[in-house]
Amino acid sequence: MGMTYFKRYRMEFDLRNLRSDEPMVPAEYELVAFAADQLREHAIAKYNSFRYELDADVFPCLARRDGCLKLMRDITSRHDFVPQATWLIRHLEQDPTTGSICKLPVGTIQGLSSDGWGAVQNLGVSPLHRGKGLGSILLAKAASGFASVGLEKMHLEVTTENTGAVRLYERMGFRKSRIVYKAAEVAGARS
Repeated sequence: MGMTYFKRYRMEFDLRNLRSDEPMVPAEYELVAFAADQLREHAIAKYNSFRYELDADVFPCLARRDGCLKLMRDITSRHDFVPQATWLIRHLEQDPTTGSICKLPVGTIQGLSSDGWGAVQNLGVSPLHRGKGLGSILLAKAASGFASVGLEKMHLEVTTENTGAVRLYERMGFRKSRIVYKAAEVAGARS
């Protein structure tokens, strides 16, 4: 194990420029506002979204189910947690044997309020469900949630190598404001 540094962008959005036309949720999905009994579902969506991604190197808790659940508990227990900016997307699948509908958590976003800013903690969509606009939906709902509690600006951080996420944030109107570095212990890295 060695210490390495990950280059990340801080990206910002002015909520006063927020449009009211939020993207439509595809028919085979449901968007769910935060409720305390959903911590495990958020953790599952987070784990499936990040476990094989670069962010699991930057934040090792994202590579473990128990780490994702602990992270969700930590986020939601903070005094600056913003439930209105925290959302879950479930995929609705029909069980071929019983015909019943299974609801599988596939996307999540969480928000905090920090120094007058809405702060996105994690935005994740499971790989099999990417490219369907779910990230845009989650980000738009978080932005609306931050605005609903009176915040005028929001920000997030993204690893610069995560080009798909950077493109999504830029399409949504985020602007890069600065570069930050995150130190992490990574197997195979030289100290």
